[in-house]
Amino acid sequence: MSTKTKVIQQTEYPHIVRVDGVLGGEAIIEGTRIAVWHIVGYYYKVGMSVEDILAEWDYLNPAAVFSALAYYRDHKAEIDRVREENSYECWQQEHPVYATA
Repeated sequence: MSTKTKVIQQTEYPHIVRVDGVLGGEAIIEGTRIAVWHIVGYYYKVGMSVEDILAEWDYLNPAAVFSALAYYRDHKAEIDRVREENSYECWQQEHPVYATA
């Protein structure tokens, strides 16, 4: 039996880490599987407030959500790229057979 240790890479933002094997190593909120790009999508694209996000995911805290938003502001190109790669439109292009079903 082998034990696999997950490598956690801290970022310059409190609450934001990268974990090998979790969401492709993308930036996430520490202790969760919620990617920074998820928070960005809900806040900027869907229009949820920080309070709405906290009500939806009651195990998050305000500092973690604000840290995710700050990370985005300083790493906009990276997060926008990941959001695009994970978009429904991108999925449709990669899986045209399923997109028309």
